[in-house]
Amino acid sequence: MDITTALDWLDSHTNLEGNANLAGERGTPMPTAGATDDLSLAPMQELLALLGDPHQAYRTVHITGTNGKGSTAHYVARLLAMTELSVGLYTSPNLERFNERIVWDGQWIDDEDLARILTLIREVLPMMTLRPSRFELLTAAAFVHFAEVGAEVAVIEVGLLGRFDATNVIDADVAVITNIGKDHTDGLGNWQEKIASEKAGIIKPASHVILGSAFGDVRSIIDAEPSIAVWELGTEIEIVANELGVGGRVVSVTTPFGSYDEIFLPMFGEHQGTNLATALGAVEAFFGRSLDRDLVESAFAEIELPGRFEVVSREPTVILDGGHNPDGLATVKQTLDEAFARVGSWVLVVGFLDGKDPGEMLDALDAADFDAVIVCTPTWSRAIPAEVVAKAAADMGIDTEIVADPVEAFRRARAVSSDEDLILVAGSMYIVGNIRTIARSVAEALDAEEDEDPVFG
Repeated sequence: MDITTALDWLDSHTNLEGNANLAGERGTPMPTAGATDDLSLAPMQELLALLGDPHQAYRTVHITGTNGKGSTAHYVARLLAMTELSVGLYTSPNLERFNERIVWDGQWIDDEDLARILTLIREVLPMMTLRPSRFELLTAAAFVHFAEVGAEVAVIEVGLLGRFDATNVIDADVAVITNIGKDHTDGLGNWQEKIASEKAGIIKPASHVILGSAFGDVRSIIDAEPSIAVWELGTEIEIVANELGVGGRVVSVTTPFGSYDEIFLPMFGEHQGTNLATALGAVEAFFGRSLDRDLVESAFAEIELPGRFEVVSREPTVILDGGHNPDGLATVKQTLDEAFARVGSWVLVVGFLDGKDPGEMLDALDAADFDAVIVCTPTWSRAIPAEVVAKAAADMGIDTEIVADPVEAFRRARAVSSDEDLILVAGSMYIVGNIRTIARSVAEALDAEEDEDPVFG
């Protein structure tokens, strides 16, 4: 298959990421806390066996959590790569292309390799007794790619929860749980215990566990899983300083093996300092020793995280953040208030996916504090219609403008903004993905015009 045919074939399989309400389908986000009815790793295990169990060809770091797992995965992969290991990185969702999810030594998988591996997988499917989902197929493709290129370690981000996620066929050397939150749950009853139990499912007897927050009352659920050791942020790993710096954070961390003073991280938000500390603990656990401070400093000096409080342009300032739940959006607003002076107007472009309470999401983002709010419908099967979000905003006394198409909503935001204004795009990785290409292309075009201006040389 060529890449177009391969991706069409991939899309012909059940898209559990695209439908949160497929009752009884494996891997589906369930409406009740931690519900796992009908979930099974059997299809993934069967598929990988037919492919020669490629996931067993390298060591692994497995990362789950309600928020921060994607950033932490990128940080861990970066640190490991600085030690000259060959490193694979598997994350989800993608912003613009499937290729983004499968990375080896800092490079996306190319179209030719992705198409070839998907063709290989298609050829073994007739031998299967169970039909895999799209996410399972893509996860298998990542495992095959990492085995083919000779990766020595793979950093694997969980798609959903943990215990029954398609990625949980690996026996992780290091199992990271960043935090526990209400995403994909009704928030009723003992939801924290249920979610903790599902995320703890990535812990294996040979895993060293890293907890990226204080787990409090649910710590006993983590401890009940057999493991080598458990390090928790605030105990074995401590953040000594996590301060706003010029263009990012300055973070100091102590760990069981050492200390790392004044590491500059070119990312905004206190939570990114927490993710950095979690990643340091994970990589120390992987090696069983401290890391060279210069190596750590170099690893983070120029790191970029697309779609995570990403400043894509100035004049006006345009920020993209895929915060997809109330906790994430509250962090976005906290970061915005801390790191950006309010010089001009603030314009919000926002859209949400099904399974979220629009009012709760708008409240978490403090949408009423923006000078203009433009509501759109993300280009995704689970999108909440813009009109529904606008109604929730109106009920909160917030005036909005409805521009259903995300790209047109962004164009509208730019049209009403002057150079000193700020535009925030938030609500889901999918809305960020819808807008990111056009946002960057506009910025690049303006930069090109500036370069041609004789005033600028």
